[in-house]
This record gives sequence, structure tokens and C-alpha cells, in this order.
Amino acid sequence: MQLSKRIAGLLCVAAMAAFAGVSFSQTAASPSAPTNAAPATAASPSAAATPAPAVSEQDFSKVEIKTTDLGHKTYMLEGQGGNITIAVAGNGVIMVDGQFAPLHDKIKAAVAAVTKQPVRFLVNTHYHGDHTGGNAGFHADGVGVVAHEYARKRLADGTTNGLTGRKTPPAPEEGLPGKTYGKAMTLQLRGRKALLQHIVRAHTDGDTFVYFPDANVMSTGDIFVLQRHPNIDYANGGSIDGVIAGIDIFLKRANEATRIVPGHGRLATRADLVEYRAMLATARERMAKLIGEGRTEDEVLAARPFADFDAKVGANDQASQNFMRVVYRSLKRKK
Repeated sequence: MQLSKRIAGLLCVAAMAAFAGVSFSQTAASPSAPTNAAPATAASPSAAATPAPAVSEQDFSKVEIKTTDLGHKTYMLEGQGGNITIAVAGNGVIMVDGQFAPLHDKIKAAVAAVTKQPVRFLVNTHYHGDHTGGNAGFHADGVGVVAHEYARKRLADGTTNGLTGRKTPPAPEEGLPGKTYGKAMTLQLRGRKALLQHIVRAHTDGDTFVYFPDANVMSTGDIFVLQRHPNIDYANGGSIDGVIAGIDIFLKRANEATRIVPGHGRLATRADLVEYRAMLATARERMAKLIGEGRTEDEVLAARPFADFDAKVGANDQASQNFMRVVYRSLKRKK
């Protein structure tokens, strides 16, 4: 018991040290805590896509990190897992999402290729493992990991995939965010600022939207994705209504010059957001009609109401069925 307390104390000191010398401000916490009553989606890349193998089954040795210059010392990194955004300041780097743990060294090398400044903040846009797998490694480097309070809770409690039943155990202490917020937070390094905002009950219940005002760059996490179907983590507080509401928030912030880093897929523009929202609204309308007619989930799958969307993203049968299931279950939970 004494040893456990001593280890916990050392981890606490390490977390405090990671945030030394940086500034942040936040508004009040969210009103209600997440519930664990329903099965929660596991920390996998995207339940609406073909289910990915476990991290231990994946080969990361051939993964290359692609860097795209977004201007104003801001970059998009693509590897395997969720897209990464980095913003270089005068005394460090703010990084959004960290992909998988085995890619830690490759991500660090990609950062080092554009700046000598160390990563100071790592923001988790949500709890899924293809975005948070790098937490422990960067924590060991002295990086301060930041997330919404609900995202931290999902990581700490462990989860179960609502579609596949796959279980993910609780993350180790070093893999948990050291700083959380409720409604909004501002991270600030010398000459750079990142605005964090909680998007309520969207992809998950703990989504964070990040905007870099000086560069006019936004990182959306998996609320917005391209070249694949979206995943609505209905079992962990996500909802199609929340995703659409989140896209509306992005649209209010974005202009024609905004560069948008989606959770997955290519670099996007405001026009892509408009098209994405129209697709989601149509999907919701079609599914609501089928539910209103009393159709069962199996009957909906047989009807294939999103066949035209499948064709646009090249979805296979599993991805197609998963998208129908998450929209169906999200809307059924409202009744």
C-alpha cells in the first residue's frame, strides 16, 4: 500500500512538472458526468469502418509519417491512426493527438524535422486508442497531456466496443491525461494559442475541437472524417444529432481560407464540411423515416438506405453495415 501511494505521488509530481512554465485557462466544467450504464466503444480507429486488428497485431515498422505544411509554423502529420496537428511556438510545440504507441519515435522525428522546439502539450481529441496511444510515451518525455474530463474517464475506466464486444482495459496511469477541462480551455505558449472546446455528445461524449486562430487551422477529431464513413460512438454518449451540431460549430468558425485537419482523411476545406453535413442530415432523415415505419435493425440493413454514400467512400460491406447500425442505434436511443 505504501509503495502504491509513493508511485502515485511520483506520477502526480511528474504530471505537475509537465505543465510547469506554460499557461492555460478554462471555463466551467460540463454539467453531467458520463454514464457507464451502456456498453462503451473500444479504443479502436473507427467502429464505422472495417474493424481494425488489435495494436499488437499491427505492423508499424513500415509506417511513414507524412508532413504537410499548413502555414504559420503549423503542420499536419499523417501516419497510421488519427491525423496529428502540430503548432510550433517560441518555447515549444502544441500537438493534437498522438496516434499509436509504437509510432512515438517516428512522430518525434517528424516534429524534429520542422523544429528544434520540444512538444509541450499533447491534446487528446477523444479517448479512442488511435488518437491516445501515444500518451504514455509522450508523458515520459515530460509532455503535458490534455483532454476533456469525460475522455479521461473513458480511458481510466476501460471500455467495451458496442458493435463488436471487444474490451479495452483501463489505461495505465501514465497513459491518462494529466490536465482536464469542462467546457473550454485555452493553451498558450510563447506566440501561439490553441482554443479547446468541448463538443457535446458527438463522436463520443468527450470530444475536443481545437482551433489555432493565428494560423486559421482547426483540428476536429473524429467528429469530421473524410474518405470513410463516420463513426458515431452511441454507446459512449455519441449521437448523430451531436455530430451534426458539432459540424455547425465548425462551420461558424471556418471561412474559405480555413485549413481543416479531420480525424481521418485528407486535408479539408469549409466546402468539405458543408458536403459532410448535408450527407449526415440526409442519413438522419432517411433512418428516422425507417424507424418511424417500425423497421427493425435487420430490416434496415437489408434496405441499405445509405448505398449512395457507400459508393462515394468505397465502403465495404462491414463498413456499410456499421454505419447503418450506429445511426440506427443513435436515433433509437432518443426514443
